[in-house]
Order: sequence, then structure tokens, then C-alpha cells
Amino acid sequence: MTDQFPDATKMVLSPAAQAVLNKTAEQVLADRRINMEHIAAAALRAAADQVVPHIEEPDWGACNYMKCDIELYTDHQRKRAQLLAIAAELEAAS
Repeated sequence: MTDQFPDATKMVLSPAAQAVLNKTAEQVLADRRINMEHIAAAALRAAADQVVPHIEEPDWGACNYMKCDIELYTDHQRKRAQLLAIAAELEAAS
């Protein structure tokens, strides 16, 4: 008996998870280096883009309190930098 729904049991990823998977594969294939450190680093970079995406620094002179929050921006950039530092450390270890 054949399976009428061969893909019915496959788990569907969220758009964010699918983006991480796609970007990781893209980076690993572009580097042509396939080892655990590079795969993990690529996944971290892709996750950072999903969770803490790079944003341009606001024009602080044109901001008012309600429009721009320097503490939130700084915290955002610090978290992104920490994720990218881990990725760089993994790549350097390989």
C-alpha cells in the first residue's frame, strides 16, 4: 500500500527557523568548509539576523524620547555583538 500523504508527517518550520536553516546552508556552502564549528557559527549568525537584526544607528539629533531609545538600541547592539563574537570564536577554533 502506498502512502497517499508522503509529506504529511514532516514538521513545518516557522519562517524564522526556516530562514536560519536556509542562511546556514548558504553560508556553509559558500565557504566550502563543512565542519561543526563553521556550521555552528553560520547558524549563530543566521539566528542573530532573525532575533537581533542589524539596524542602522538612528539620527540621535533628530530623535525625541518617544521616538528613539538609546538604551534599547545599545542593548540590542550588545546582544548582537555577543552572538557574533561567539560565531567568530567558533570559526577561529576550527
